Amino acid sequence: MMTGGSMSDHSQLFAAARRAILDGAGTSTGEARQRAYDGDGAPGAVAAYVRKVTESAYKITDEDVAALRAEGLDDDQIFELTVAAAMGQASRQYDAAVAALDAAVAAPVKEGAA
Repeated sequence: MMTGGSMSDHSQLFAAARRAILDGAGTSTGEARQRAYDGDGAPGAVAAYVRKVTESAYKITDEDVAALRAEGLDDDQIFELTVAAAMGQASRQYDAAVAALDAAVAAPVKEGAA
């Protein structure tokens, strides 16, 4: 684990992880992983699964995984889509947090506020 690293270091590590997830070798297609990363998924069980990963991953059940298997996905493909969807959601949440912090820092301080 990196301690004391700069935001640039973390950004570079995140970019490398993103490239590995989206562009690296895998059993699912790069397009499928990109769609999952973007929060889309394909129609049907994959879209429902990606939505569940991004909105409430703790609610994933064996039935959700079984539905993906019924559509022909194997465990490696399910894992890859799960990681891509989770990484995409983490990225969106991080970007929103940074934007909120930037806006708060840029906001003028009102007189008398402390």
